[in-house]
Amino acid sequence: MSESDTAGTADSRDTAGNGDSGAESAEDTAVGYELADGVATIRLNRPDALNSLTVETKEALLAAIERAKGDTRARAVLLTGSGKAFSAGQDLREHAENLNEGRGLDRTVRDHYNPIILGLVRMPKPVVAAVNGTAAGAGASIALACDLRVAAERASFLMAFANVGLGADSGASWTLPRLVGHARAMEMLMLAEPVPAARALEIGLVSKVVPDAELEDSARELAVRLAQGPTVAYAAIKAELTFGSGLDLVNALEMEAGLQDQCAETADHLNATLAFLNKEQPDFEGH
Repeated sequence: MSESDTAGTADSRDTAGNGDSGAESAEDTAVGYELADGVATIRLNRPDALNSLTVETKEALLAAIERAKGDTRARAVLLTGSGKAFSAGQDLREHAENLNEGRGLDRTVRDHYNPIILGLVRMPKPVVAAVNGTAAGAGASIALACDLRVAAERASFLMAFANVGLGADSGASWTLPRLVGHARAMEMLMLAEPVPAARALEIGLVSKVVPDAELEDSARELAVRLAQGPTVAYAAIKAELTFGSGLDLVNALEMEAGLQDQCAETADHLNATLAFLNKEQPDFEGH
């Protein structure tokens, strides 16, 4: 099953009789959306501009994230970029025009970046970032808001905010220290130097580094594996690690207990328990 179209337009064609969808070109769209094998692939698609983020791109990305959340056929999400960059972050040409016209950064941070980050972090499905090249500024922050990151060997992470006289935004002050620790996050944000993929793997910023040509297949294989897994349990794990870690032990235990009750009531849990006892592979259906 595969579908591809403009994020936000939902213009797809279903093939009668088998539930598969026809493919639509996403080459001329700022953000592409494709569905196959239970994985919604969201692709930033401004390769000539290093997938920098204009208002149009941010709105399309948010629409794609919301679409993936509500798409019952999507059990996992894969986020990547076209061309040689994941995303260079804020489109500075557009930003300079806004500054000259008296429009500050606060509006796009609150109206665009914050909802994008919250959409990824709160997504009740696993989100894998396939970091195909440079991830800078808000582009890096978006990658950090995903659950797992697979990087190409040519990829790099640049917390570029200080280079243009800005502090962190798009959740970087929250996600980055959780991944690499306070001191290293401070170093990355203040020095604003690129971190190559190999170093990103060493410090825990990514889960895996693969040759450039293998990135898409490797990241997709991981996303498909997650899509075939116990997605209700994955949603609980995301909530526990994301929000439970900010609680004291008593409240974290209570949160775990409540989410565990929900997981225990699913058919997935019953079927997986029986499969384990029968020495069979479980078949997870997401309910």
